[in-house]
Amino acid sequence: MRFTALWNLCLVGMTIPFALAHPGEHEKHDARAELMKREFRKHTRRGLEKCAKRFEANGLNARAAVRRRSLYDLHRRQLVARDTDDVLATSHLVDDSSITTDTSADSLFSSSSTCVLNPEGETGPFYVKGELVRSDLQEGQEGVPVIFDVQFVDVNTCEGIEDLYADIWNCNATGVYSGVVSQGNGNTADTSNIDATFLRGIQPTDSDGVVSFNTLFPGHYSGRTTHHHIVAHLNVTVLANGTITGGTVAHIGQLFWDQDLITEVEATSPYSSNTVTLTTNAEDRVFSDETEGTTSDPVLNYVWLGDSLSDGLLGWTTVAVDTSATYDPNYSFVYTASGGVAESGGGTDSVSGGSTGSSGSTGGSGGSSGPGGSSGPGGSGGSPF
Repeated sequence: MRFTALWNLCLVGMTIPFALAHPGEHEKHDARAELMKREFRKHTRRGLEKCAKRFEANGLNARAAVRRRSLYDLHRRQLVARDTDDVLATSHLVDDSSITTDTSADSLFSSSSTCVLNPEGETGPFYVKGELVRSDLQEGQEGVPVIFDVQFVDVNTCEGIEDLYADIWNCNATGVYSGVVSQGNGNTADTSNIDATFLRGIQPTDSDGVVSFNTLFPGHYSGRTTHHHIVAHLNVTVLANGTITGGTVAHIGQLFWDQDLITEVEATSPYSSNTVTLTTNAEDRVFSDETEGTTSDPVLNYVWLGDSLSDGLLGWTTVAVDTSATYDPNYSFVYTASGGVAESGGGTDSVSGGSTGSSGSTGGSGGSSGPGGSSGPGGSGGSPF
């Protein structure tokens, strides 16, 4: 059994989203966005300082420890301020004499240290609007299983946010996103991928602001390190067809994994079949944006669920949200009752609505075409998000 470095609370502050750049386009960082980004970070940092003791007093930390312990037990049966250099030098793997195969899960999840994350707020070109409300996202895709556990906390009240709808997505083991047919995402001749829904989904949080997904460890593609995307929806309506509509978006962000873990995963099949050059955390622009000159450590905390990667991982973080913030995620595709549709929208400072809905089916079972190569995600035209 292996165990990774643990702390209960990694807090994600809000920032202004940048304009979406599709593969081959250059990202636009204007002075106004940078100024607003700094102001949000100041506001969030002050709120987190206020909340630090409150999390202990209201029992949020203790309940998180108990919940993660239970989640760990279940799936095992199934099978501080820093900058970029500090984050890259920090291993989230605890490998000392105090952690052994006999260490109890109760001890593993009892830490109460705190770190602060400041995401860059980039949606990326592969966000699909209209995904299904569900917790199991694997759909038969091959790779390392991941229990993705996230807690959302209101930075203004220091309480968990109930009924927030967390929207997550990532590429599969060979670097391909479902629901998208475009240059920069696998084999463009595979038009069936527009109807695929693997590794995408939405879930509501409980009374402590907690949500969990069964997903997979992401692969990689040209120009980007391994990462997950996450969007937080507030005040939505759940439709009978299993999608959401209306409401606002209070958070857009990306989360990462330790580089040594990425390297180990990439050596396994089917990740190893991807011949696209691997971009490391140290080389990744978004990773740098989230960590350089901030109090940010956007790397997921995790434990191994068994003796090998095939047994899976439990990864978690806590996201601090400014619920007064509103964003409009960029999208180029929509999942509808008749399948995927190419339709661009979003990208302003306010949210105008939610998904268009779908048939409620699980969509295609995959559509993965393997590593992107020169035409894979990123291609030769530039680095997507």
